[in-house]
Amino acid sequence: MGLHPKLMLSQLLKDGENIMLMNEMKVGASGIVKAIIASPMIKKRLLAMGLTPNTPFRIAKVAPLGDPIELSIRGYRLSIRKSEASCLEVELSEND
Repeated sequence: MGLHPKLMLSQLLKDGENIMLMNEMKVGASGIVKAIIASPMIKKRLLAMGLTPNTPFRIAKVAPLGDPIELSIRGYRLSIRKSEASCLEVELSEND
């Protein structure tokens, strides 16, 4: 079984799902937010921006130096810091 080309070696496998951190995803990849692993303050901020569990998204752009990351989520574009993206556990969509 080969790995999906957009997955990095640090990928986590849980129950046969493709689970990884959002900051590891490449431009054009899409997925579903599974969990927020952060302090209560950062978690509250990410939830307020619409990054709630089971929300689908797509990585639209990444700045030349890798920070920030622009997401397409809930019908709008959202830019988040790479450090914030590293707090988001996501499931990679099958259709990528």
